[in-house]
Amino acid sequence: MSEQTPSAFEKARAGLWVSLQKHLAAVYSAEKSFLAATSFVEAFPFALHAATEEQQADYQQARRALRDLYTDETTQLGTLVKAIRTKSYTEDEKKQLYLLLLGYLDIAASVFALLSTHVPTKLPEDEELATTMDTFERVRKFARLNVKGLAGLLG
Repeated sequence: MSEQTPSAFEKARAGLWVSLQKHLAAVYSAEKSFLAATSFVEAFPFALHAATEEQQADYQQARRALRDLYTDETTQLGTLVKAIRTKSYTEDEKKQLYLLLLGYLDIAASVFALLSTHVPTKLPEDEELATTMDTFERVRKFARLNVKGLAGLLG
């Protein structure tokens, strides 16, 4: 028996799967650190001044790490969506890739939402974070639209 050589799409799908698993590991690690840094809090929003200096520093560091990961992931996801869109895969193949991506996006969104829910009462405005949130949601909606397809929108 001869083994068939995987197609470019099969290689891309397998590569995307492995890549998303690595990205999820990073997201879960950042989530764990962030939740540990907020373990002293009983309810949100919380009074940051009520925390010790060490707790405040741990919170700020974990928040910064999660925020930076969010920004990096969003940039990479935008690039990935563009790559999927421009490849010569069939529409069904693209849907499969977008579906994998959408699963990751939904999981990551639940973790990145901590940046909005687990906050102190007074938090300085963060325009970069707001931009990242908007971009992430656009990528997520685009992936969902491509999974659903035009027929799904009209039907």
